This record gives sequence, structure tokens and C-alpha cells, in this order.
Amino acid sequence: MVGPSSGHFVGREHVLPVRVYYEDTDFTGLVYHASYLRFLERGRTEFLRAIGVEHGGLLALPQPAAFAVTRLEIAYRQAARVDDALEVRTLYKRITSARTGAQQRILRDGALICEAQVEIVCIGIDGRPCRPPPELTRPLAPYLTP
Repeated sequence: MVGPSSGHFVGREHVLPVRVYYEDTDFTGLVYHASYLRFLERGRTEFLRAIGVEHGGLLALPQPAAFAVTRLEIAYRQAARVDDALEVRTLYKRITSARTGAQQRILRDGALICEAQVEIVCIGIDGRPCRPPPELTRPLAPYLTP
């Protein structure tokens, strides 16, 4: 049995194919604005999964770690519609202490649908910021952009 695709890399950029389903849209058939946030989250998660980092594994560490989005800037450029085939493109930025960032774009046939700048903080199980564990930083290092 083949599992779901984690996408692929083009250089340092991760590309995740996403299909728009009816559940992602509003009553007009256009993608509801909050659905884009879910697509972006999937892009960040599948990027990490593709390099061998899974959320469950980070939580199972002796000093568990997780992520929290602390800032999100999003620009909607065009509407996506039910049945559209989209690409979520994700680039992770360098890590400084507990923080990292991601630059993300959603495209349809090469046309920009939306773009986002995301600030992410690594947190411990207590919800406080912490340094990212080596189990994250080592596999992520070759993909970080300045």
C-alpha cells in the first residue's frame, strides 16, 4: 500500500500538491480564506516529514518540542476554486534561538494564488519557547535560506 505523498523538493523549496475539495470552499465555490491556512500548514508539515522530522517524534523526545505560529502575514492574490490543483511551495528560513520562519506560496498552473510569511517558535510541552532540538535542526540545516 502506498501512503500519501509528502511532495518533493525543487532545490531548497518543498512542493506539495493539494487538490481543492468542496469542503474547502464557501457557498460560491471559491476557496474560503481560512482554508488557505490549512493548505499552508500542510505544506510546512509535509516539508518536515519529507526530511524525516515528524511532530510525534518531536513530542516523544526526552525534552518534548512542538511549534506555535506567532506571526502570519498573508496576501491573497487570486481566488482558487473547487477542483483546482494547487501547489503549496515552502521555504524555511534560518533559525535564530527558538524562532524560525517560512516563506510560502500557493500556485495554480504557475500563477500566484496567495503568499505568506510565517514566524514560528519552537516550544516545550509547557508552552514556553525553547531551543529547537538537534533532531530538528540537523535535518533542516541544508534547506534553510538566509
